[in-house]
Amino acid sequence: MTERKNYIFKAVVLVFGISFLLLPFSSYAPAAKKDTIRFSDRSWDSIQVHNRIAGFIIKHGYGFDVEFLPGETVSLLTGLIQGDVDVDMESWTENSKEIFNKGIKSGKMINLGSNFPDSWQGWLVPTYVIKGNSKRGIKPMAPGLKSVFDMPKYWELFKDPEEPSKGRFYNSIPGWTVTKINDEKLKAYGLDKHFTNFIPGSDAALSGSMIAAYKKGKPWFGYYWAPTWILGKLEMTPLEEPPYSEEVWKKNKACAMMSVQVNITVNASMLKRAPKVVEFLRNYETTTGLNNQFLAYMQDTKCSTEGAAIWFLKNYEDLWGGWVPTGVAKKVKAAMK
Repeated sequence: MTERKNYIFKAVVLVFGISFLLLPFSSYAPAAKKDTIRFSDRSWDSIQVHNRIAGFIIKHGYGFDVEFLPGETVSLLTGLIQGDVDVDMESWTENSKEIFNKGIKSGKMINLGSNFPDSWQGWLVPTYVIKGNSKRGIKPMAPGLKSVFDMPKYWELFKDPEEPSKGRFYNSIPGWTVTKINDEKLKAYGLDKHFTNFIPGSDAALSGSMIAAYKKGKPWFGYYWAPTWILGKLEMTPLEEPPYSEEVWKKNKACAMMSVQVNITVNASMLKRAPKVVEFLRNYETTTGLNNQFLAYMQDTKCSTEGAAIWFLKNYEDLWGGWVPTGVAKKVKAAMK
C-alpha cells in the first residue's frame, strides 16, 4: 500500500512539473521593471524645479518611474543624443549651438518647442528710480529715464563711491562671456565716459549689491538676467536698447542681446517608448515671470526644488491641467493629497 502511494505521488509530481514547463514564460517570469524616464538635472534651480514638476506628472499621471541625472550641460546634452538621458527641460540652444544642431540633424534628439519663450538678459534699474514708490516714501529720481541713451544725464544718481567723478555700472562676474560683452556695450554706447565698469567677485556679490541698494531705496544700475529669484522679488525695469541686429552685434554690440531659446528636448526613442509623455511635454510651456515666482518662493521659504514643484502644481492647476488629458490630471491631483 505504501509503495502504491509513493508511485502515485511521484506520478503527480512528474505531471505537474511537465505542465509547469509547458506554461508560457510570462506566466512564471518575474514582472518586468517599470520603464524609467531620465531627466537632465543640471546645477541651477529652475531646471531642477521643471524636472520635478514634469517628473511628478509623468510618475503619477502616466505610470513611469523617473530619475534625475546630475551633471553639466555638455555631458548631459551628449548623453541625451546617445540615449543615456531622455529629457532636457531647459535646453539653452544658443549656449550649446554646435552640439544642439548636431543632435537635431542626426535625428537622435527631438526639439519639442519652448519651455519659456521670454527669457531675458540686459541692463536694468530699480523701478522706483523712475516711478518712485509712495508706500516707501520714495520720490521719482529719474522720471525721464527710459533707455541706455538717457544714462549720461543721470550718472550722478549712480555715483561710484570709489570713483565719484563717474557713476557705477555693475557688470557680471569674472569668467562669464557676458562680462566682456557688457564691457564692449558700455564703450559702444559711450557710457564708459560716464560710468566705471565694476565687476563683482561672485554671483552672490552681484545680487547682493542689488538687494542692498533696493532695501535702502537707493539707485542701482547694472546687468542681470531672468529667470532668477531676485527678479521675482524685486521690481526692476529694463532699460530700452536698439533691437538686436546681427550686423550691429558683430560690429560693436550697440544693441539688445539676442533672445535665447530655452527649449524642451527629448531623445528620439521617447517617440515610441512614451508617445503620450512626449505629447504632454510638447504642451508644457511657462513664462519667465512664472519662473521668477517659483524661484522667489524657494528663496522665501527655503524649500527644496521638490517643494517648489508641489507649490507650482497646487497653485497653477489651471495651467498644467491644460497640458494633459483630464484622466491624467485627476491622478496627479490625487497624488498631491
